[in-house]
Amino acid sequence: MTMASKSLDSITPSDIESLGITREDAASLHQLLKEIVAIHGVGTPATWQNISKRVLNPHLPFSFHQMLYYACYKNYGPDPPAWIPEPANAVLTNVGLLLERRGKEFLGSAYMDPVTSFSDFQKFSVSNPEVYWRTVLHELDVSFSMPPKCILQECTSGETQLTYPGGQWLPEASINLAKNCLNINSRRSLDDMVIIWRDELHDDLPLHKMTLKELREEVWLVAYALQALGLEKGSSIAIDMPMAVKSVVVYLAIVLAGYVVVSIADSFAAPEISTRLKISKAKVIFTQDLIIRGDKTIPLYSRIVDAESPMAIVIPTRGSGLSMKLRDGDLSWCDFLEGVDSLKGKEFMAVEQLAEAFTNILFSSGTTGDPKAIPWTNVTPLKAAADAWCHLDIRKGDVVAWPTNLGWMMGPWLVYASLINGASMALYNGSPLGTGFAKFVQDAKVTMLGVIPSLVRTWKSTNSTAGYDWSSIRCFGSTGEASNVDEYLWLMGRAHYKPIIEYCGGTEIGGGFVSGSLLQAQSLAAFSIPVMGCTLFILGNDGYPIPQNVPGMGELALGPLMFGSSSTLLNADHYSVYFKSMPLWNGKVLRRHGDVFELTSRGYYHAHGRADDTMNLGGIKVSSVEIERICNGVDSNILETAAIGVPPAGGGPEQLVIAVVFKNSNNPSPDLHLLRLSFNSALQKTLNPLFKVSRIEPLSSLPRTASNKVMRRVLRKQFSELCHSPKL
Repeated sequence: MTMASKSLDSITPSDIESLGITREDAASLHQLLKEIVAIHGVGTPATWQNISKRVLNPHLPFSFHQMLYYACYKNYGPDPPAWIPEPANAVLTNVGLLLERRGKEFLGSAYMDPVTSFSDFQKFSVSNPEVYWRTVLHELDVSFSMPPKCILQECTSGETQLTYPGGQWLPEASINLAKNCLNINSRRSLDDMVIIWRDELHDDLPLHKMTLKELREEVWLVAYALQALGLEKGSSIAIDMPMAVKSVVVYLAIVLAGYVVVSIADSFAAPEISTRLKISKAKVIFTQDLIIRGDKTIPLYSRIVDAESPMAIVIPTRGSGLSMKLRDGDLSWCDFLEGVDSLKGKEFMAVEQLAEAFTNILFSSGTTGDPKAIPWTNVTPLKAAADAWCHLDIRKGDVVAWPTNLGWMMGPWLVYASLINGASMALYNGSPLGTGFAKFVQDAKVTMLGVIPSLVRTWKSTNSTAGYDWSSIRCFGSTGEASNVDEYLWLMGRAHYKPIIEYCGGTEIGGGFVSGSLLQAQSLAAFSIPVMGCTLFILGNDGYPIPQNVPGMGELALGPLMFGSSSTLLNADHYSVYFKSMPLWNGKVLRRHGDVFELTSRGYYHAHGRADDTMNLGGIKVSSVEIERICNGVDSNILETAAIGVPPAGGGPEQLVIAVVFKNSNNPSPDLHLLRLSFNSALQKTLNPLFKVSRIEPLSSLPRTASNKVMRRVLRKQFSELCHSPKL
């Protein structure tokens, strides 16, 4: 950083002016800085808290934000807090209100206040699942047609423990989750807005809005039309559409009518669609004729045809007319609804099913072989809603935007997390990369904005959010991949330093296992606590957990008793995938996850990528993500990097190859020889003096899965022969 070597009390007005700030403004900013330092010290969390609120704003150069952040925490050490909860706001969060009412009941005389006692409450959620989950389901106004006989039924006999090592949750309960999304309760009335949306290229037109009354009537009508198809209850029905109002309506109608959603991302090619349809045995698929992105028209229905899909119900993208002729047996949206017009406005009686019945089939990314088909039961959406209630503090009146797709878990997660918590979904029908989306966030007054790091990287490099007011945001959520400190400092600065809640989980969990919270200090690119009801274990080199709360790094394992997590796979043996050969802890077999995690001395967790993305350099295990974080900051021309350990032919130590994507292909690329020397210098100073980059490979983009994870295996295969060539 430009001013990383200076402490706050060494910064001068001319230092500030050198960043492009006028002399007059530099003088007043410097005076304000001096006042804060005099009261709070040179480098304390309180110092940064006051700087971020009183000195910084989105209109000042980001280099100034960086200068003050790094100067403030120059001597702080790891995990400096970028955001600290204020007690007056903490007591108004969902969990804060609950703990103020019942904290002493849960924690006894140990309870102090929501901030101080939050980590104790997390431990309570693990050791008292019956009390915790009954409380949360009550807070969420969850409605059962038949209540569960208990919350958790642990399985102790050999056979049932193999089938249900994670126990059985909500046994004998009957419920319909779509009905719960549409219910009138203490969180919402019929006139409440539940979906806010805008189409790309219509950025200056008023927002579209849908009330709960309107959503209910649309969902009921589609449910009647589905029922008229005569499918057996429990049949699988696929959705391959962008995340828009119609896809949400269809999703809820499928669940309301007692069928199972098959989630397929709208980016998939025909072979990937076909694979998912066959695995799930889908009887029908909902799709659109086209996807329109800017001036591009992308065919979607033709992919469905090429995938040899079952009967397709095709929704027109423009107006009411389809842009192509349909196959025999397929239906237009208009024809699909035609027979039930007379039922418009009549309530559809929800099909109630046991808690363990499937509601959604989702798929892993499938980087190798067939993707894992992961069924969500009726319990899983409640996990998503509960995570949102506790960790992201989603509540009545919130507007939640998270660019995603129903093909990935965050699509269904968004539906349940917003609607069950009484919030509105904000859906932008277009690319989230440009200024149109940034304006939509402003106009919709989004209060919780979900991101993935690569999206933030693009916003920062293109400056596409400049000039838009994001002050309505209460917090950000981030998931999908490891994040970057500078990029997330930039993101916080766009919304006047609202917190970023890191949230990591998986499709097979239905939500997160580690997260942040509005009741704890949040450090950039770090998680502050296991998710409610979850226990984390870091495995040592011997494959067994290191003592809990002891700092260390290794493969992550999870406690098996997680509300809503999977207990079966459609196309693989669930026990073999998640539990076989895992160590025991307190008599329970731990659940495999596969990420490398670090617990730091200050009690924060850091993600270091997949366990199979670690490499051995000179006998030292190191994660790709750790190397990439350092390399990304070496040169301002770099957009992103991927670090790959490549074994040379004939064996021997892995050699480090760095794939580099530059920000602007039109600009001259840096000298690769000098860049390699810079990488080596940074890695040797920061990580290990023995680490050395063997070569650099410039690429136009990194290969990614459809869910945006970097496919380092693909790069490893591509680079496997490069070590025979002369080194740069």
